[in-house]
Amino acid sequence: MKRLGIQFLLIGMSMIFLAFSGCGKKAAPLPPQIKGQKIAAPFDLTYAVAQKKVSLAWRHETDPENALVLPEGFEIFSVKKTFDACEGCPFEFKSIGMVMMPAMEFTTFIEKGFNYYFRVQATGENDMKSEFSRTIQFEYK
Repeated sequence: MKRLGIQFLLIGMSMIFLAFSGCGKKAAPLPPQIKGQKIAAPFDLTYAVAQKKVSLAWRHETDPENALVLPEGFEIFSVKKTFDACEGCPFEFKSIGMVMMPAMEFTTFIEKGFNYYFRVQATGENDMKSEFSRTIQFEYK
């Protein structure tokens, strides 16, 4: 009788172990990385505010060791939050425009009473994308 109880206990624990084991959520497959075959991220992202508009400017350079691919253009992302929005709450960047090389500037309208966040990503052929630039943030009162 005691042996039967131990067998049931072992079977039960095995079932629990199998139910909670696994390799987790699968991501989309990634193509193999060839050294230098990626796009460098834009850098030195700056902004200037004038007459209900913000002008963004950035720089881009290839990296001879890690990122040799020249971008075809740049995608601009933004978030607009009210001043009383909860601090630290997550937010989602949305694409607000594209510029094609060699342009490295973008201008858009803004409204008073909001915090704005902007970042830029270089894009290339075959849906190749760089890392994002640093995010800039400012209040427009």
